[in-house]
Amino acid sequence: MREKIYVTKPFLPSKEEYMEQISSMWENHMLTNAGNIHNELELKLREYLGTEECVLSVNGHMALEMLLQAMKLKGEVITTPFTFASTTHAIVRNGLIPVFADINEEDYTIDPESVEKLITDRTCAILPVHVYGNVCNVERLQHIADKYHLKLIYDAAHAFGVAYRGRPIGCYGDASVFSFHATKAFHTVEGGAVVTKDHILGDTIRHMRNFGICQDNGECMEIGTNGKMSEFHAAMGLCNLKHINEITEKRKLVVERYYSHLDKVKGIRTHKADMQIQQNYAYFPIIIEREKYGECRDELCQRLQDEGIFARKYFYPLTKKLACYGNDFSRDGTPVADYISASVLALPLYADLSFQDVDRICNIISRK
Repeated sequence: MREKIYVTKPFLPSKEEYMEQISSMWENHMLTNAGNIHNELELKLREYLGTEECVLSVNGHMALEMLLQAMKLKGEVITTPFTFASTTHAIVRNGLIPVFADINEEDYTIDPESVEKLITDRTCAILPVHVYGNVCNVERLQHIADKYHLKLIYDAAHAFGVAYRGRPIGCYGDASVFSFHATKAFHTVEGGAVVTKDHILGDTIRHMRNFGICQDNGECMEIGTNGKMSEFHAAMGLCNLKHINEITEKRKLVVERYYSHLDKVKGIRTHKADMQIQQNYAYFPIIIEREKYGECRDELCQRLQDEGIFARKYFYPLTKKLACYGNDFSRDGTPVADYISASVLALPLYADLSFQDVDRICNIISRK
């Protein structure tokens, strides 16, 4: 029986490398609360991501929740429904109202024209998502944010290591949030971070992740939470950061192998990133055009699964259609997002995926 192939497989350093990284913990017994390993990771990520502030968190979702709270936003946030549930949940859990703009059919990121049409006197922020590492129209979105005096916050969970026109992606907008979940190209098992150029905002989130406590006087300055990253998780991040270039290069080769097969298949649409973007090769989504391909996305997904290959309908359903929200939000007004969500399939992609397995996946898709 052939080995099953899942949509992702986390990279792990050698046991020896990880054990060496955590060995100091048996000397200082510092396991959490911004220990030496945690602080070293924050520093190295600040350098790698090219940002002035990098505030680590227990996960990317908590990073986004804390960022929205720290900005003291009230009212409506214009965002995309074509994202993971976390983006919308963080808005709602802060007492804010998500308003859903449509997306571009070319790269699946939020459509600035759709955004501007939705702005009212209740709008306080725009929260776009760099989907699959594809970069939003950052110039147009910044123009809109400046024009209407709105905060611009990027969900960059998919965009670690991405740069646009030579500028690191975390430098755009007022702040960005990264996820370091185990499924990501760079991970700390569980983890995330807020990056920003605003030092006051950075300090506020540092207090917030530790119950709002200010280390200088022990006073609770914010209504905080427990959002701290442990030393064990930070150690995994330090190990993986050493390998990130190697990981990215291997993923690039897998992506190029997919292109070599699937660009020839009628009814299968792939996406090639803008040449101005330094990619991270985080995901490989395809669009199944049913009329041309002869099968819908769900049928192809099931056929792959029958062969032990577990692709992912990512993102499906749209977040505004999640059962937990019932009829709270309008389900209309995003025809492109509706189509992409019903047609997209993320194929397996990780550094150790062999060309043989890529060929096998593509042969099933091509019906060879």
